Amino acid sequence: MNIDQKVSLTIEAINTLTELCAPLTEAQWKTATDCPGWSVQDNISHLVGIENMLLGKPPTTHKSPKYDYIKNPIGEHNEHEIDARRSLLGSEVFAEWKATAAERAQQLQTADAEYFAKPMMMPTGPGTLGDFLDIRILDLWIHDQDIRRALNISGNHGGPCAEHTIDRLIRTLPIVVGKRAATPEGESVSITISGAVPRTIYVSVSEGRANIVPASPANLLCEITMDSTVFTALATGRKQSTELNWTSTGDTALAQRIVSQLNMMI
Repeated sequence: MNIDQKVSLTIEAINTLTELCAPLTEAQWKTATDCPGWSVQDNISHLVGIENMLLGKPPTTHKSPKYDYIKNPIGEHNEHEIDARRSLLGSEVFAEWKATAAERAQQLQTADAEYFAKPMMMPTGPGTLGDFLDIRILDLWIHDQDIRRALNISGNHGGPCAEHTIDRLIRTLPIVVGKRAATPEGESVSITISGAVPRTIYVSVSEGRANIVPASPANLLCEITMDSTVFTALATGRKQSTELNWTSTGDTALAQRIVSQLNMMI
């Protein structure tokens, strides 16, 4: 995607989240989500903190307790912003989100090429502010889905933001199939994603390395099928393989290893 497309998708994801959250009640804001320790409100607080950082605003000076679900420095940084807003009403956090979202959209729509070329350290390594938009689209859409699952509000399963996110998650499948699930040398598997974002991915192991291949190999050791909503929940670590419906044929033990190791989030 070029920068204009990335900006468009980022703003689309922001606006969709705003529309989703506008009618929420205080009880809904405080509803627990699949993100450990996080309510619906906490998901939005997290996004406020990230977008404020990108706007150049200083981070909170508040320090969160060291909750046991915090696993790394990124998680610790995120939690400071979230915990600083936990005593607020959901409506207050949402008001901050709307103001931040509007300011961020304005920044993205008026920024020049020099802005997007600025280097920054991303969770995935060195990159630019333009590169980071790929992660922002993913993060915004994933938290949209977190909120919808928690509140049983179906929707936004397909479309460009969903496709972008799922395609980025798919890129990590060779690590899952090869390293984590220990698929044997010379063997191949298929993963078919159905539903709103249909994809069929073939992964083969050759010379000790797993790679996505463009066409189905002659023999598949196992074939796995799941809906795109299931893939998203598993690949983002929101659910366990035993909690959701998926099917497989062939080597069922290998299929179970693959599906149980799909979590690709930091």
